Amino acid sequence: MRQRNWRLIIVGLVLLAVAVGFFLFAQTDMAPKSNDPVAMMRTVGQVSGGVGGISIIMIIFGLIGRKA
Repeated sequence: MRQRNWRLIIVGLVLLAVAVGFFLFAQTDMAPKSNDPVAMMRTVGQVSGGVGGISIIMIIFGLIGRKA
């Protein structure tokens, strides 16, 4: 039987929340003040997507778990 890795799941959820929060913060507060908001949001989207992808992989590995 496999045992879930709760530390990995919790860190993955926190990273996912940070990625979404960073994207929304950049969209509402930083983009209107930028000289080139399209380029800035492209970069923010790539970073947020990368962190979000890593966090989803961490959540999946945590749910799969390890052998007891």
